Amino acid sequence: MTEASRGTGAIVAGAAATLAFVVLRAVVALGGHEPLGVDIWWHDLMVALSSDVWLFVAWVPAVVGGTIGMIVVGALLIIAFLWRGRRWDAATLAIAMVTVVAIGATMAAVIGRTRPADSLAESVATSFPSGHTAVATTVVVVLGLVLRRWWVWVVGVAWIVLMMWSRTYLHAHWLSDVVAGALEGVAVAAFVWAWVEATRARRLARAARASDISEEPIESTVNP
Repeated sequence: MTEASRGTGAIVAGAAATLAFVVLRAVVALGGHEPLGVDIWWHDLMVALSSDVWLFVAWVPAVVGGTIGMIVVGALLIIAFLWRGRRWDAATLAIAMVTVVAIGATMAAVIGRTRPADSLAESVATSFPSGHTAVATTVVVVLGLVLRRWWVWVVGVAWIVLMMWSRTYLHAHWLSDVVAGALEGVAVAAFVWAWVEATRARRLARAARASDISEEPIESTVNP
């Protein structure tokens, strides 16, 4: 697959995720920001399956994917990219993480959807979209795009699903909240990656043209 086709694919995926997010947002708004039927069904299922062991498991991604946890993870990944000389990949991850948090936190505060009343984690009315899921998805998609390894996608998708389950198992979010977070993460990661790659390609092209010009022979202006 060429870089151009990868860039087009990322933009298409980002656009599709954005459209799906907008539709879901409209459905939630039309419902008065109350839980949807599928939200209630999933919430009741999580309550019925509650146990001390699974609660402990659920808190692991919740803590790792929290504010402090993701700052540490993000910083370590960025440092690793810089150490390997992959400054463009480091920039992609940093920009994507800052962007998804800025967009998600603003939307959550403006929308103000109420979390489940029996939330075991956060209780403030910033339920839609799920920030934990959005950041986790953003990191996974960026890593998948820059590392280009099938196992990164497999492990990454498993982590996203675990995060989505964790947030609903702890009753911190409705199912539609975590779906919205995943869609936001895909959109942000895809668009940021495509933009950074396009910027890198333009700079490399300019550098190549400048190199070609500097290597051209200088014709003598002295008449024989």
